[in-house]
Amino acid sequence: MTADGATGVLFDRISVEDVSRHFGRRRAVSRVTFDASRGHIVGLLGPNGAGKSTLLSMLATLLRPTSGIIRYGTLNASDADASLRAHIGVLGHDLFLYPELTARENLQFFADLHGVPDPAARVAAALAQAVLEARADEPVSVFSRGMRQRVALERALIHAPRLVLLDEPFTGLDEASASALLARLRALRQSGCIVVAATHDLDLADGLFDRAIFLRDGRIVDDVSSPRGLRAAYAERLGR
Repeated sequence: MTADGATGVLFDRISVEDVSRHFGRRRAVSRVTFDASRGHIVGLLGPNGAGKSTLLSMLATLLRPTSGIIRYGTLNASDADASLRAHIGVLGHDLFLYPELTARENLQFFADLHGVPDPAARVAAALAQAVLEARADEPVSVFSRGMRQRVALERALIHAPRLVLLDEPFTGLDEASASALLARLRALRQSGCIVVAATHDLDLADGLFDRAIFLRDGRIVDDVSSPRGLRAAYAERLGR
């Protein structure tokens, strides 16, 4: 069942405890520790290769840590099953959309996959959120990258997840779409979601995060609560 169905694993907090992930001899993530509670947005900031995407993949249960523990409430990630994953929404570099299907059909497919109650109404609301009602019945193959990004965000949120994981969510968005995304993320915070987002768009994300984790070479360089002036903070800790 989904978050709406209420038989899945509910959790109010995630904890990353001394987590490392190695690919052969390369250490993508090394001894990372942080936590996040409902109603918080955590930013993962760092250059390419800092370990942000690997961390998100582990939080999504797509990768297992080489060492350390990730907990969802009291449940270990190593014990994760469909009942936990029903409460996780992921938007990554791969948008997981079917190009030959329309925007409506894509969202309908994922709503059905998650067993969402009243899927037609949920899909209509998602299309309205994406401001794509007028293009809802066109194949996503004809959409711009920004439009596909908006559909993919709604795909990730269609089942009302408790944990939302975003990897470069502002990619391809124009100014209006980026502003709408910021508003949507703040609404997710108000609804009690845990949001973890990796981004290079420091100006857009300024003032968004309740906590910023600065990473370099898979390690935490600094961990800042309610950061302001992200670009300056990034330059101070990680260089330009």
